Amino acid sequence: MKSPISWIGGKSQLKKRIIEAFPVSESYDRFIDVFGGGGSILFAKDKHVELEVYNDANSDLVNFFRCLKYHRQELQREIRLYLNSREMFFDSQQRLETRGFTDIQRAAMFYVLVKTGFGASLRTFGCNKKRLNTDEFSDIESRLDGVVIENKDFEDLIKVYDRKKALFYCDPPYHKTERHYTVKFTESDHERLCKVLHNIKGKFVLSYNDDEYVRELYKDCRIQAVTRNNSLSSGDFKEVIITNF
Repeated sequence: MKSPISWIGGKSQLKKRIIEAFPVSESYDRFIDVFGGGGSILFAKDKHVELEVYNDANSDLVNFFRCLKYHRQELQREIRLYLNSREMFFDSQQRLETRGFTDIQRAAMFYVLVKTGFGASLRTFGCNKKRLNTDEFSDIESRLDGVVIENKDFEDLIKVYDRKKALFYCDPPYHKTERHYTVKFTESDHERLCKVLHNIKGKFVLSYNDDEYVRELYKDCRIQAVTRNNSLSSGDFKEVIITNF
């Protein structure tokens, strides 16, 4: 199943390689998607394990998935009021920065920005012919049944859900690309993530750009180099999958 939205740093191209890096299914009974984003890894399987957790620090992103889970039909009706137009894109952008709208209205405006913007940045109108298609929403609603949706800081989330049979998948903002994300993520956050992952009881799978700073942080872990097509320019983009098992 595909995510209904594209997202910055999304893992649709690498999801097969990432899933292959997971430990044997019998070794974990809870799956926690710490930096959930567009949910490519969560949606890569019909169900990972009995307890699944989706988390992201971006409250608009989390609100969108909560509305898909609990108010799917109302969200679809709201989105039908919009067109793929420059005026509606910038109106939605301004309104999301103000208060007074319902969660469903905010989710619809967020969806419009993601679908009609350039590169899911929420900043620039995309000038493309994408339709505001909600046909797949009922499938996403069914998939999210039973999934716990959180909006917590990664360190707090990991400490709450850590168990011996927990599997954390982490896809943080990549080192030196943090400016592309709405939620601030600093170098100290990279180091804080490294520290908390080195002290968990469970297992982790971590996606990063192939960067000397990252390799130094996780030099005592297993590091697998992978490449994917660079969607924003020609050539390949080098990444790593890091595990503690």
